[in-house]
Amino acid sequence: SKLITMKNLILIRHSKSSWDAPVQDIDRSISQRGVRDAHLIASKTPKILPPSYIVWCSKAKRTQETAFIFSQYLSIPLETIRFSEDLYTFDAKSLEKSIKKCENSYDSLILFGHNEAITKFVNKFGDLYIDNVPTSGVVALQFDTDDWNNISKGQTKATLFPSQFKNEQSYK
Repeated sequence: SKLITMKNLILIRHSKSSWDAPVQDIDRSISQRGVRDAHLIASKTPKILPPSYIVWCSKAKRTQETAFIFSQYLSIPLETIRFSEDLYTFDAKSLEKSIKKCENSYDSLILFGHNEAITKFVNKFGDLYIDNVPTSGVVALQFDTDDWNNISKGQTKATLFPSQFKNEQSYK
Protein backbone atom coordinates (compact mmCIF):
# COMPACT_ATOMS: atom_id res chain seq x y z
CA SER A 1 0.00 0.00 0.00
CA LYS A 2 1.37 3.41 -0.83
CA LEU A 3 2.18 5.87 1.87
CA ILE A 4 -0.41 8.62 2.11
CA THR A 5 1.15 12.04 2.30
CA MET A 6 -0.63 14.63 4.35
CA LYS A 7 -1.41 18.04 2.98
CA ASN A 8 -0.93 20.92 5.44
CA LEU A 9 -2.68 24.24 5.04
CA ILE A 10 -1.87 27.21 7.25
CA LEU A 11 -4.35 30.05 6.82
CA ILE A 12 -3.37 33.46 8.17
CA ARG A 13 -5.83 36.35 8.28
CA HIS A 14 -4.25 39.74 7.65
CA SER A 15 -3.64 42.00 10.64
CA LYS A 16 -5.99 44.71 11.82
CA SER A 17 -6.57 47.36 9.17
CA SER A 18 -6.08 51.06 9.60
CA TRP A 19 -9.10 53.16 8.68
CA ASP A 20 -7.21 56.45 8.99
CA ALA A 21 -6.84 57.15 5.30
CA PRO A 22 -9.72 57.24 2.79
CA VAL A 23 -8.29 54.63 0.41
CA GLN A 24 -9.68 51.81 -1.70
CA ASP A 25 -10.16 48.61 0.28
CA ILE A 26 -7.30 46.85 -1.54
CA ASP A 27 -4.91 49.69 -0.58
CA ARG A 28 -5.69 49.73 3.14
CA SER A 29 -2.63 49.38 5.43
CA ILE A 30 -2.44 47.63 8.76
CA SER A 31 -2.74 49.65 11.98
CA GLN A 32 -0.17 49.97 14.78
CA ARG A 33 -2.14 47.42 16.75
CA GLY A 34 -2.09 45.20 13.64
CA VAL A 35 1.70 45.48 13.44
CA ARG A 36 2.02 44.51 17.12
CA ASP A 37 -0.33 41.55 16.78
CA ALA A 38 1.43 40.35 13.64
CA HIS A 39 4.80 40.35 15.42
CA LEU A 40 3.30 38.58 18.43
CA ILE A 41 1.64 35.79 16.44
CA ALA A 42 4.45 35.48 13.90
CA SER A 43 6.87 34.84 16.76
CA LYS A 44 4.71 31.86 17.86
CA THR A 45 4.12 30.44 14.39
CA PRO A 46 7.42 28.61 13.69
CA LYS A 47 6.60 25.89 16.21
CA ILE A 48 3.42 24.83 14.39
CA LEU A 49 4.91 24.79 10.89
CA PRO A 50 5.83 21.81 8.74
CA PRO A 51 9.51 21.67 7.68
CA SER A 52 8.93 23.13 4.23
CA TYR A 53 6.12 25.02 2.54
CA ILE A 54 5.18 27.47 -0.14
CA VAL A 55 3.59 30.85 0.58
CA TRP A 56 0.67 32.49 -1.18
CA CYS A 57 -0.73 35.91 -0.41
CA SER A 58 -3.61 38.10 -1.48
CA LYS A 59 -2.69 41.17 -3.54
CA ALA A 60 -4.22 43.50 -0.92
CA LYS A 61 -1.79 45.83 0.82
CA ARG A 62 -2.80 44.66 4.32
CA THR A 63 -2.14 40.99 3.52
CA GLN A 64 1.20 41.85 1.93
CA GLU A 65 2.27 43.89 4.97
CA THR A 66 1.20 41.01 7.24
CA ALA A 67 3.13 38.51 5.12
CA PHE A 68 6.26 40.69 5.28
CA ILE A 69 6.15 40.71 9.09
CA PHE A 70 5.58 36.95 9.29
CA SER A 71 8.34 36.29 6.79
CA GLN A 72 10.89 37.81 9.19
CA TYR A 73 10.08 35.11 11.76
CA LEU A 74 9.64 32.24 9.31
CA SER A 75 12.73 33.03 7.22
CA ILE A 76 10.68 33.24 4.05
CA PRO A 77 12.55 34.92 1.19
CA LEU A 78 10.14 37.59 -0.06
CA GLU A 79 10.75 36.71 -3.69
CA THR A 80 9.31 33.23 -3.07
CA ILE A 81 5.90 34.57 -1.99
CA ARG A 82 3.26 34.31 -4.70
CA PHE A 83 0.96 37.35 -4.64
CA SER A 84 -2.33 36.66 -6.32
CA GLU A 85 -5.36 38.68 -7.34
CA ASP A 86 -7.50 35.55 -6.88
CA LEU A 87 -6.73 35.44 -3.17
CA TYR A 88 -8.15 38.93 -2.69
CA THR A 89 -11.50 37.35 -1.94
CA PHE A 90 -13.94 37.30 0.95
CA ASP A 91 -15.75 34.30 -0.50
CA ALA A 92 -14.97 30.82 0.85
CA LYS A 93 -15.85 29.12 -2.43
CA SER A 94 -13.28 31.08 -4.44
CA LEU A 95 -10.70 30.51 -1.71
CA GLU A 96 -11.39 26.78 -1.86
CA LYS A 97 -11.04 26.83 -5.66
CA SER A 98 -7.61 28.48 -5.41
CA ILE A 99 -6.36 26.08 -2.73
CA LYS A 100 -7.49 23.03 -4.68
CA LYS A 101 -5.34 24.24 -7.59
CA CYS A 102 -2.15 23.95 -5.51
CA GLU A 103 0.39 21.65 -7.15
CA ASN A 104 0.59 18.26 -5.49
CA SER A 105 4.37 18.38 -5.41
CA TYR A 106 3.88 20.80 -2.47
CA ASP A 107 2.65 19.21 0.74
CA SER A 108 2.32 22.41 2.73
CA LEU A 109 0.86 25.79 1.87
CA ILE A 110 0.78 28.97 3.94
CA LEU A 111 -1.87 31.39 2.71
CA PHE A 112 -2.41 35.01 3.78
CA GLY A 113 -5.99 36.02 3.10
CA HIS A 114 -9.26 37.58 4.22
CA ASN A 115 -12.41 36.99 6.17
CA GLU A 116 -15.05 35.79 5.87
CA ALA A 117 -13.52 33.37 3.42
CA ILE A 118 -11.04 32.08 6.02
CA THR A 119 -13.54 31.53 8.85
CA LYS A 120 -16.03 29.78 6.55
CA PHE A 121 -13.26 27.65 5.03
CA VAL A 122 -11.84 26.47 8.37
CA ASN A 123 -15.31 25.59 9.61
CA LYS A 124 -16.09 23.59 6.49
CA PHE A 125 -12.73 21.80 6.32
CA GLY A 126 -11.53 21.72 9.93
CA ASP A 127 -12.90 19.74 12.88
CA LEU A 128 -12.99 22.64 15.34
CA TYR A 129 -15.76 25.23 15.11
CA ILE A 130 -14.33 28.75 15.16
CA ASP A 131 -16.79 31.58 15.55
CA ASN A 132 -14.50 34.08 13.85
CA VAL A 133 -10.84 33.87 12.88
CA PRO A 134 -9.52 37.20 14.21
CA THR A 135 -7.13 39.55 12.44
CA SER A 136 -3.55 38.17 12.67
CA GLY A 137 -5.11 34.78 13.44
CA VAL A 138 -3.45 31.56 12.26
CA VAL A 139 -5.26 28.25 11.71
CA ALA A 140 -3.38 25.09 10.72
CA LEU A 141 -5.33 22.33 9.00
CA GLN A 142 -4.17 18.87 7.97
CA PHE A 143 -5.73 16.66 5.30
CA ASP A 144 -5.31 12.94 4.95
CA THR A 145 -4.71 12.99 1.19
CA ASP A 146 -1.92 13.47 -1.31
CA ASP A 147 -4.11 15.46 -3.70
CA TRP A 148 -5.06 19.08 -2.98
CA ASN A 149 -7.99 18.76 -5.32
CA ASN A 150 -9.45 16.01 -3.10
CA ILE A 151 -9.27 17.74 0.25
CA SER A 152 -12.33 17.15 2.39
CA LYS A 153 -12.94 17.33 6.15
CA GLY A 154 -9.51 17.47 7.78
CA GLN A 155 -8.19 18.15 11.25
CA THR A 156 -7.63 21.52 12.86
CA LYS A 157 -4.11 21.05 14.21
CA ALA A 158 -3.49 24.45 15.79
CA THR A 159 -4.86 27.95 16.22
CA LEU A 160 -2.86 31.03 17.20
CA PHE A 161 -5.00 34.07 17.98
CA PRO A 162 -3.85 37.33 19.60
CA SER A 163 -6.40 36.92 22.43
CA GLN A 164 -4.67 33.69 23.52
CA PHE A 165 -1.56 35.72 24.41
CA LYS A 166 -3.09 38.97 25.59
CA ASN A 167 -1.64 38.66 29.08
CA GLU A 168 1.89 38.61 27.66
CA GLN A 169 4.04 41.69 28.11
CA SER A 170 4.54 42.31 24.39
CA TYR A 171 0.80 42.53 23.86
CA LYS A 172 0.18 45.49 26.16
